[in-house]
Amino acid sequence: MSTLRGTVQGLPEWDRCAVMGVVNVTPDSFSDGGRWFDTTTAVKHGLDLVAEGADLVDVGGESTRPGASRVDESEELRRVIPVVRDLAAEGVTVSVDTMRARVAEQAIAAGAVLVNDVSGGQADPDMVPVVAAAGAPFVVMHWRGFSESMNSRAVYGDVVGEVTDELRARMDAVVAGGIAPERLVIDPGLGFAKDAPHDLALLAGLDALRALGRPLLVAASRKRFLGHVLAREGAAPPPARERDAATAAVSALSARAGAWAVRVHEVRATADAVRVARAIEEAA
Repeated sequence: MSTLRGTVQGLPEWDRCAVMGVVNVTPDSFSDGGRWFDTTTAVKHGLDLVAEGADLVDVGGESTRPGASRVDESEELRRVIPVVRDLAAEGVTVSVDTMRARVAEQAIAAGAVLVNDVSGGQADPDMVPVVAAAGAPFVVMHWRGFSESMNSRAVYGDVVGEVTDELRARMDAVVAGGIAPERLVIDPGLGFAKDAPHDLALLAGLDALRALGRPLLVAASRKRFLGHVLAREGAAPPPARERDAATAAVSALSARAGAWAVRVHEVRATADAVRVARAIEEAA
């Protein structure tokens, strides 16, 4: 089954879709802002996610919700590095969620083994050289601009075709910058410069994205499009923390479609979902 999902040089191999748990060390993330802002609390939460079934933990110190302002680099470092260091010291497979090369570099030094850059290396020109020099695996996400302006960029004629083409171009640029193709993961960037119909179309079109030939990370957890799907007629969408069952449904569907990993805030339901998907694959 690893051949279906692909493997990432420098990371463990799992016999099913992997589960990436989220630790937001921020006061303002859309789904859980402030809950894990203290280092000790954030580390405990990361360990709890592993106990609930997370295969790796993604630590981020900057909210990328729509409209969010950027945090200073020094503050991002202060938030992220101690959490990465302490989780890595406990044997956790740690990913760092950052758009800054210096944060990525220090996180790798502290024990992170994957760099998850939502800009795919576009926000900081030093990111690709730093990751290449470190030999670290790298997530290339589809991105059209920073949070303040990304909603205005959600304009597509053929969202699956355009996202696939833009990801292919970005992958080529990252490889030209020195990162080995065997270390790349791709992410369609659900919710980033995309409206709900775009996100749903991308989930329906995962086969086209997998045709790019690299393992696929799907990060749908608690996002706005799920709120739109769940909203009853005439009612407001449910708040982010009431979208976990819907997230687990997307996780199961993504796993069946061959995703390499899913990135989620609430791990237990998704860990169960991907195991059920794997059992169905084995029975086919």
